[in-house]
Amino acid sequence: MRNAVFIHTNPKQIVGALVAQHALRSRSAAPERFDVRILQTTDFPAFERFEGRRYLREGQQVLWRNDDLQSFTPLRFAVPEQMGYAGRAVLIDPDIFALGDINLLLERDMGGAAVMARQMDGDFRRPLHYASSVMLMDCARLTHWQWEADFERTFRGERDYRDWMWLLPEPPGSVAALEPEWNDFDRLTPETKLLHNTHRRTQPWKTGLPSDFTPRGTTLKSRAGIWLRKLTGRGAGHYRRHPDPAQEKLFFRMLGECLDNGSIDRALLDEEIARGHVRRDAMDCVARAARAAA
Repeated sequence: MRNAVFIHTNPKQIVGALVAQHALRSRSAAPERFDVRILQTTDFPAFERFEGRRYLREGQQVLWRNDDLQSFTPLRFAVPEQMGYAGRAVLIDPDIFALGDINLLLERDMGGAAVMARQMDGDFRRPLHYASSVMLMDCARLTHWQWEADFERTFRGERDYRDWMWLLPEPPGSVAALEPEWNDFDRLTPETKLLHNTHRRTQPWKTGLPSDFTPRGTTLKSRAGIWLRKLTGRGAGHYRRHPDPAQEKLFFRMLGECLDNGSIDRALLDEEIARGHVRRDAMDCVARAARAAA
């Protein structure tokens, strides 16, 4: 079985997923050595029975919405099953773009671990945990991952969704740390292998659009902001411009490559702009990025 990279997404993030797919292939010296598969929430009927129900998240019962920007995240744990619990796979979010050769990750020594992900330090608010937005998996060792049953447990209050995403239920010693450059959070350096535009409010392809995600306050500052927007009736606000112009140019240069090679059809892009999933001036941004690269 060939190694595979999975990009999980929903309809709101399909353009990002297609650009991510292109980046994986175009930045690899040997793209024939791995498959790329896109997992869409709409291809999994199980999501229909979760819609509108309350689940446990950060100790609170909150409403699950299939149209939330990040409703695809339970599919992180569907990958081993999709692989038939055999072989190696990498999972990435649809807002993660390869700058290095993904084969270096797929073929690395895992040191006996079943999963590798970026380690996140703990503090007084949270324990040491892992960012499951990028995972390298030895699928044969993850037969206990049954994503539908595990997701259902969060609705029964048996498992906290945040703990699940942070890989806290995994057996001791089964998760090992990836170097940060394999999941670089909104930081672009010469060492970056996978660039993650993780801050939802500044994703480059959404600048200026009304925010279409459910705010989750994890700091006092963010919780205060959520409270203030509710008090003033301003909702979740709007997407802002990414603070790093180089990351914006990079995304639109890659989007231009996708339009040139046909991996994204212009009609599809126009539809996504009309649906409010991509910023209205996307083609102008593509043109500016192309001029800057010339």
